[in-house]
Order: sequence, then C-alpha cells, then structure tokens
Amino acid sequence: MSQEKEHIDVLLVQCTEGVQRAQVEVYRRYYKAMYNTAVRIVKDTAEAEDVMQEAFLKAFTKLHTFKGEVAFGAWLKRIVINHSIHHYKKKKRKKEVDLDDHMYKVEDNDVIAPDHVSTEQKAQKVMETMNRLKDNYRISLTLHLIEGYDYEEISAIMNISYANCRTTISRAKESLRKQLTAVSI
Repeated sequence: MSQEKEHIDVLLVQCTEGVQRAQVEVYRRYYKAMYNTAVRIVKDTAEAEDVMQEAFLKAFTKLHTFKGEVAFGAWLKRIVINHSIHHYKKKKRKKEVDLDDHMYKVEDNDVIAPDHVSTEQKAQKVMETMNRLKDNYRISLTLHLIEGYDYEEISAIMNISYANCRTTISRAKESLRKQLTAVSI
C-alpha cells in the first residue's frame, strides 16, 4: 500500500473521530477537483462552491458508510455529482435557470479563422457549446467525456437505463457536433 493511500486512510479514521485538522486536510486535498465537477453541472461558480461545501459536509457525516470498495475520491465525487444534479434540477423547477446566461453565450460576431484559433480557444468554444445543450445531454456528456464515467455508472447516477444512457450520449454527441459545425469551430 502506498504511503499516500495509507495517509488518506489514517485521515479518514481521524475524520470519523471528529478530528478537525484531518477534515481540513481531506478538504484541502479534494476541494479543487470537487469544485470543478460541481461548476460543470450547476453552471454557476458561487452555487458550485455551495454545492461542493454541502457535499463535503454530507461526506463527513456519512463517512462511517464508506466501505473502501472504491477510492475515497471516487466516493466523494459521486456525492458531489449527486448534490450538483439535485441542486440544478431543484433550481430549474423553481425556474431560476437562465438558459441564455451571458457567461456561456457564443456571440454571432465571434468568428475567428480556424487556422488562427488556439487549442485553448477551441476548447472554450466546445465548453460554451456544451453548456447550450439540453440538460440531460450536457450532464451525460460532462459525466462521460470530462469526468470519465462509463455508461453503467452514468445510468446509475442519472437513474436511467443502460440503453437509454448510450442513446442519450450518442444523441448528445451528435447535437454537439451539429452546433459546433454551425459556429464553425
């Protein structure tokens, strides 16, 4: 067993005993990755911060249920993803979601010659375009392409069948391709 793995195991035991220093260290190790996961789903930086903090609180209170069958980071990420999706759906039900959020809008006059577009600019265009997809497309693509979950894991997270998951991701990719072609990336 690696020293890093042993150390996280020791920290988790201390966390279950309520040692605040251990909780701060676990938070410090994982907060950036968990924040990035949350912000890609909820599409708002302040809300992503709140969702991530709530997820950490839940993880610390439910740490006794962590059996070590998967890496702690994967277990924690699942909590963050579930909290993010729940928060986003709750916000959408309250009709607070602004689908034309200026942060994610691609302007019509934002035409750049493909030869001169840097990789970073292309990636930004892809992310902006992904954020305009239907919610289930955006979330499934984020989980699959960015977070690296397989179809089975995504179907469990999104509470859909395996076949529906594959179809959704396939349609999401096609929709993304069409929109990217339209903005000529």
